[in-house]
Amino acid sequence: MRRLEIINGPNNNFYGIRNKDVYGSQTYDGLIAELMEYGAGLGFEVHTYQNNSEGALIDHLQELYLEADRTGVKIPVVLNPGAYTHYSYALMDALESVHALVPAIEVHMSNIQDRDSFRHISVTAPECLGQIAGFGKASYKLAMHEFKLLEETGSYKRRDSCGTVLQQFAASWRQ
Repeated sequence: MRRLEIINGPNNNFYGIRNKDVYGSQTYDGLIAELMEYGAGLGFEVHTYQNNSEGALIDHLQELYLEADRTGVKIPVVLNPGAYTHYSYALMDALESVHALVPAIEVHMSNIQDRDSFRHISVTAPECLGQIAGFGKASYKLAMHEFKLLEETGSYKRRDSCGTVLQQFAASWRQ
């Protein structure tokens, strides 16, 4: 199986506790178990990492880079940077530094455009292949599905595929 990493930033470990009207009642552990199962169905061995500290997230991305460099195999990342999305230039720089071997898709369960105005800007998304937001836990699944499609094409380049991904994802859920 191909490795895929899910990285969650601050407060995401409080899913099911924090803002249930925004994030739902499923616990973080429950979400991770569901995503691991979903990823396995796509052919991924899903690894997860969560930390509330900016430096620890950066260290983890750099460790992934060094592993990918050592093994010669890229490690795709589904990244929910939490509040660091909006102001962590350090995390943005880390993503820029590692993206050649650790490509990332940024995800958010909530629609960040429909929330507080400070949440409308992502400083990290420009260093990712794309951003998926507003679909609840399906945001993670859409990103995982997109990595499967990117892997099938042999390219981890940005592309305008949101409509295609959503159509294929919706079709797979109907089955």
